[in-house]
Amino acid sequence: MTDHELIWRIAGGSGDGIASTSQNFAKALMRSGLHVFTHRHYPSRIRGGHTYTEIRASADPVKSRGDGYNFLLALGDSFARNPQDAAYYGNEEIKPLSENLDELREGGVIIYDAGLLDPSEIEDFDERVEENGWHVYDLDLRSLAREHGREVMRNTAGVGVTCAIAGIDLEWIEELMTDAMPEKILEPNIEILHEAYEMVQEEYDVDAPDVAVPEGDHDEEQVLLSGSDAIAYGALDEGCRFIAGYPMTPWTEVFTIMSQNLPEVGGISEQVEDEIAAAALAMGASHVGVKAMSGSSGGGFALMSEPLGLAEMTETPVVLIEAMRAGPSTGMPTKPEQGDLEHVLYTSQGDSNRIVFAPGTVDEAYDQARKAFQIAYEYQIPSIILYDQKLGGELTNVPAGHFDREPNPSLGSTLTEAELEDAVHEGGKFARFQHDGDDRGVSPRSVPGQKGGRFLATGNEHMPEGHISEDADNRVFQMNRRMKKLESIRAELDEAEASHQTPHGPEEAEYGIMTFGSQQGTVEEAVDRLNEEGHSVKALGVSDLMPYPEKEVSEFLESVDKCLVVEMNASAQFRGLTQKELGQYGEKLSSLLKYNGNPFEPQDIVEGFEVNIVEEGDLPHTRTKFVPAAGD
Repeated sequence: MTDHELIWRIAGGSGDGIASTSQNFAKALMRSGLHVFTHRHYPSRIRGGHTYTEIRASADPVKSRGDGYNFLLALGDSFARNPQDAAYYGNEEIKPLSENLDELREGGVIIYDAGLLDPSEIEDFDERVEENGWHVYDLDLRSLAREHGREVMRNTAGVGVTCAIAGIDLEWIEELMTDAMPEKILEPNIEILHEAYEMVQEEYDVDAPDVAVPEGDHDEEQVLLSGSDAIAYGALDEGCRFIAGYPMTPWTEVFTIMSQNLPEVGGISEQVEDEIAAAALAMGASHVGVKAMSGSSGGGFALMSEPLGLAEMTETPVVLIEAMRAGPSTGMPTKPEQGDLEHVLYTSQGDSNRIVFAPGTVDEAYDQARKAFQIAYEYQIPSIILYDQKLGGELTNVPAGHFDREPNPSLGSTLTEAELEDAVHEGGKFARFQHDGDDRGVSPRSVPGQKGGRFLATGNEHMPEGHISEDADNRVFQMNRRMKKLESIRAELDEAEASHQTPHGPEEAEYGIMTFGSQQGTVEEAVDRLNEEGHSVKALGVSDLMPYPEKEVSEFLESVDKCLVVEMNASAQFRGLTQKELGQYGEKLSSLLKYNGNPFEPQDIVEGFEVNIVEEGDLPHTRTKFVPAAGD
């Protein structure tokens, strides 16, 4: 019996309500006092195609998906294109059962909908059940749901079966359903929940559950959020009142959340014809004095290259979101990858003059979204938030108090009309781009309509008042001033009370593991396991990618003998960035890479470290790639 954590996987087809059912179940488990972390896997199809969601629930905080899982609810794919083995995509109907067996732990539980799934279609199913000691429950959930009027309610029946087997009190499920469901469907769902629960109690011996849910308690109120939620709420709290975009997975979630909430605070959301227009509209809104944002995923963000360069040249503050997915081109639209780092750092024209943050957790996503707006509008520079489908789509509980902060409507370094009266003017125009600026490289800013604030804005190099200029001295003055902003921003971030770089593990450790973005929690869990096994390891999660945090990373690398760099791409882009900025440490850095469409599990990193850093154990069992240090 496994009772220290439940890792529950619900599998079906796209359109079968897998995402909503799992989200509600996760929220119920959180309300019962547990810490939860979800992982979602889905195809790039609206209906049909194998999809699943995992919920990891524990009495202790969890930072990552687990290694495998211990409880499967297989509903089958009710939208399967062709339930025949000889079909091009195989028998899709059975895949929610057949494709989820490899990662099911020994002694785990299988519930399958016998109204849709027949395990005899899986060649070695019975042998694997016996070999792994799996506990199998076959129940006709489909027929039960049809008796209650709607086939989709087999999901609710499956939750009822889960509760009966795992010993979960139905009180938490009923409370959540009462909050989430309209009255007309609430009663039949509660009926089928109890009927399924009682059916299991009558037909099976579940007094000693095979996989039990632990008991837990929260010290403070918790909320269940994804990285997409956190980015959107951070933007709203920092005063963003305009967003323009075009849907593209997985950026669409941020766009949707913002679009739903902006009208409530007097803001505007615009869906436009393409990503060039989206970024340009956001720039236009910012130009006239509104905090604005736009975003996309890899292919769409490529179209934003031209307006991004324009924002850099005109020093128009704007926040852009880039939600990475597996590329190149369309690639695997719904699978996580971290292959857009170099694209985001260097796209557009000439020398990059932007900020790039890559938050590693949901709470960091909120914090760094707010910081991205603060820096963009104080330094008049584009800020980019870089994340991926893993962080954007995973749900976890966060203390509600983390978000209890004052909103910030400030437009940063924008002058008032009174201040404009004393500002420098040339030829009747405000010297918006004056050479001397302040010590940070920031020139004062006005917005259209302010008395005394008239200036010219152009994508060409320009004189202080905005007139086009190719004068060599002016070019050097303007470039140096714009680039000085990065130095000033780095100094501000280094001096801030809270760093965006997240250390973990013993301060005096022999080895290091470094990562950026969404793999941070997984790395931290792997580091804890390695130290428990007797290794001496610490980790550093890096969020500031431009300007790069040379001081903090240098101190980390200086303190260890070797460092494993963990990232989800094939070309070791974060390691390459680190070696570009800190070449003297190149011989300490080796890479553990994963790019098969699935994020790392903690055991991937544990095995990769042991085999390649301390040269112990066997090669990792998962599809990872190791790239040795430059000096090896």
